[in-house]
Order: sequence, then structure tokens, then C-alpha cells
Amino acid sequence: MTKRTWIAGVVAAALALAVFTGTSVASAQEEHSGAVKARIAYMQLNGFFMGQLAGIAKGQVPYDAAQATGVAKSLLALSTMDAGAMWPAGSDNQALPGKTRAKPELWTTFPAVMEKANALTTALEAMVVAAGTDLASLQGAFGAVGAGCGGCHRPFRAENF
Repeated sequence: MTKRTWIAGVVAAALALAVFTGTSVASAQEEHSGAVKARIAYMQLNGFFMGQLAGIAKGQVPYDAAQATGVAKSLLALSTMDAGAMWPAGSDNQALPGKTRAKPELWTTFPAVMEKANALTTALEAMVVAAGTDLASLQGAFGAVGAGCGGCHRPFRAENF
């Protein structure tokens, strides 16, 4: 069983449990507080590293192969870690208004989420190679990484809290 298959099973089981138990907003906030805080921190780390790559790609930061590769490897490590515990069912923006921007569709269309996550990981694998090659290669790979992030953010993240 792959890690992604295991995560999908855990999320599906948690979703079914939440639907059948009718978790209230107050208990959901308490129950999912740590998970939501963890995933916000996780996304902040992603944003921090993406900001570094963007600075290099835009020429705002001098290109350094070792630095760019390290940043790309950090993003790849984040994309491949088992983050399933940060995404329990019932921790969406409707169940936890004002606490998260994650839309319920993230859980109801989970196979699509995994496809998008896999596309981001593939783009980051290419970025690791490109980042250590030269600035032009990094710039060429940057768009696919941004599209990979947007692949989940656009359909599964609300604009505001």
C-alpha cells in the first residue's frame, strides 16, 4: 500500500465518521485546532520557499545553484511528507468559519486533490534538477511549480476567511 493510498483511506474514513457523527462546530474547532494550525504553518513554509525561488527566478536575488537547489529540495520534501493528519475531515471553512480557507470540496473530491498533489510533486522533482543547472532552467521550471500550487489553491481554497 502506497503512502498516498493510505492517506486517501484515512481521509475517506474520517469523512465518513464526521458525516455520520454530526460533529458540531464547537467540538470541530476544538478537535481540529492543532491540525489547522499545523497546516497553516505548513503552507507558510511552502510560501516562504516559493518566495525565495520567485526572487531568484525574477532576478531579484542573485542566482546561486546550491541555494536554489536547497530551496527546491525543501519544497520537494514538504510535498512528499505524510501530511494527512493535517487534513482531517470536518476541518473545512464551513465547519470552522474564520479558522481555515480550505473548502469542503477538498474532501468530497479527494481523488482530484491527490492528482493535483502528484502533479506538484512531479513539477518539484523537475525543479530540483533545473534549480541546480542554471537560471534559465530554473525560470523554465518555475511556471509548472506555480501551476502545481494553484492546482489545489484555485479549486480548494477560499479567497478569504
